[in-house]
Amino acid sequence: MDNRRNLFFYYPKETELEEQLAPLFQLAKKNNFNIVEDYKDANIIVSVGGDGAFLQVVRKTGFRQDCLYVGIARTNEAGLYCDFNLDNYDEMMKSIVNEELEVRRFPIIDVTINGEATFQCLNEASIKSTLIKTIVIDVFIDNNHFERFRGDGLIVATPTGSTGYNKSTHGAVIDPLTPCFQVSEIASLNNNKYRTLGSSFVLDQKRSLKLEVIQDGNDYPVVGLDNEAYSIRNIRDLTITMSDKIVKTVKLKNNSYWDRVKRTFL
Repeated sequence: MDNRRNLFFYYPKETELEEQLAPLFQLAKKNNFNIVEDYKDANIIVSVGGDGAFLQVVRKTGFRQDCLYVGIARTNEAGLYCDFNLDNYDEMMKSIVNEELEVRRFPIIDVTINGEATFQCLNEASIKSTLIKTIVIDVFIDNNHFERFRGDGLIVATPTGSTGYNKSTHGAVIDPLTPCFQVSEIASLNNNKYRTLGSSFVLDQKRSLKLEVIQDGNDYPVVGLDNEAYSIRNIRDLTITMSDKIVKTVKLKNNSYWDRVKRTFL
């Protein structure tokens, strides 16, 4: 672990959970780890609470490039980003101390709204109608018009995000070793007058995707960035590309991404 010994824990401040974490804190100190109060001082950032907590801590700490992220799931929580479980934290510490870990690098996407503010996403970005009517979006790939979408919205997912919201709309599950992003439809309108591709499609890491909202009264859609919703007035367009940044996590050597997919879905 290259002598990285500063740990920051992110978890909901619940009495029962803090009691469960107390032995883990003691075990960490016993193995010469320092528990810090500020994530900026940490070399390892640990989230407790499943995939939702993991996504939140990565976002709240600014997608740091100089540290490792570790996910700990609680009992009965989804944990595709979490190699460890709170019920066997001693195994986690043993693995870290004995260096029975590998570094996993997850790709993320950059999402620029209205050509101004840019956000990163580890899971997915989505744009959805807030009215009881279809949202109309012109889809451009590398500045070339591809289609005019009509429906409830669109999802743009990273490879790791392909198992989330994307999968629920029948998108494909993508290997995270494949640097790309996937576009999936939410309830598209297809008839003799309106037509979309009608299926998900995958774009290479070098592609640029632009989603241009047609201003027809449905001008205030909700933009979802991972597990947070942003209500931004008068959204004109989203531009999405693969980011130069990555998220580094630790994994057990004998626990691949596809092992986790199998445990979660099969």
